[in-house]
Amino acid sequence: MNYRDFGNTGEKISALGFGCMRFPEYKVGEKSFVDQEKVDEMLAFAYENGVNYFDTAPYYCNHNSEAAVGHAVKNFRDKILISTKCPIDDDLTVDKYRSLLEKSLTSIGTDHIDFYHFWGINRDEYDNIILKNDLLEAAAKAKEEGLIRHISFSFHDHPDAIKHIVDTSENRGVKMESMLCQYNLLDRSNEDMIKYVNEKGLGTVAMGPVGGGRLAAPTDLYSKLTGKASIATYELAFKFCLGNPNLNCALSGMGDIDMVKKNIKVASDNTAFSEDEWKQLGVAIEELKKFSELYCTGCKYCQPCPVDINIPRIFEMYTYYNVYGLKDHAKKMMQDHINKEGKTFSDCKNCGMCEKKCPQQLNIRKNLEKVCKLLCE
Repeated sequence: MNYRDFGNTGEKISALGFGCMRFPEYKVGEKSFVDQEKVDEMLAFAYENGVNYFDTAPYYCNHNSEAAVGHAVKNFRDKILISTKCPIDDDLTVDKYRSLLEKSLTSIGTDHIDFYHFWGINRDEYDNIILKNDLLEAAAKAKEEGLIRHISFSFHDHPDAIKHIVDTSENRGVKMESMLCQYNLLDRSNEDMIKYVNEKGLGTVAMGPVGGGRLAAPTDLYSKLTGKASIATYELAFKFCLGNPNLNCALSGMGDIDMVKKNIKVASDNTAFSEDEWKQLGVAIEELKKFSELYCTGCKYCQPCPVDINIPRIFEMYTYYNVYGLKDHAKKMMQDHINKEGKTFSDCKNCGMCEKKCPQQLNIRKNLEKVCKLLCE
């Protein structure tokens, strides 16, 4: 495994981080459970092969991810870095912040969180909740007490807001120490800000390195971009992220042991892109803008839908249709979905709740109507 300095935190972070939002699950009646045996196997294998950064959150895997991580890492807890997150609500006070932190500590079964994030914030939430309610100071107090080791944030907003968050927190005497944000071949909007915060000493982690699965399917994309012999597209995606000298870690949500093995192999490879290759890919990747017509990352923030439309799954079908040209396969996926009584746009009540929750600010209803019509033809 390759390791990088994690900003000025004093930590060494593995090039691959384990995103703990896609664990295998099963249901008993209406209740969802994580398959703990599989999770234990996956996380132990990752640790044994050099992964030392595990990122969870209170709501992942139907609120079961934190406890599943805690169980899986209990024999090597002191050898790894655990990241989790504080949900940001309008009523988040200092007392509630402390209560949520203590709940996460209990769920994971640990006495400290290595990187505790203000979760998925935008500028408005930062200004009107975090600053207004003195939550930076609450985080600093928790750090002084040893409950958290580093103050962090994850981000969904216009890139300019990142500079505002980092600079104003520093001016208040509470430095942000790491940032988690979207970054991949298809979405480089945060690239300049990743450089900025890295130069300010923050650790940098990319979520969505394979573009919500769009870059996971087999294609000859690398060959098209460079004219060289093709490599697996997921390998290209990871190497592009890790080729960025300002990025410390690529975070991948992994749902089975094969994916863990595949990603570890790439993150342990010493044949990284040279600076020239990385820059050339950056130029060539502008040609991929047409792929971003409907850029759903599969984050599932739009879920649950009030009428149970699996929006990320349907948009994934469109990825196969539009990006990879697997039109027959995508239509079969939709037919299988319908045969299993899966809901489509025809069931939509036009409430707009999905669009209010979408970090990418997609026009979900319009796109859902288009995709369902296309795939049902």
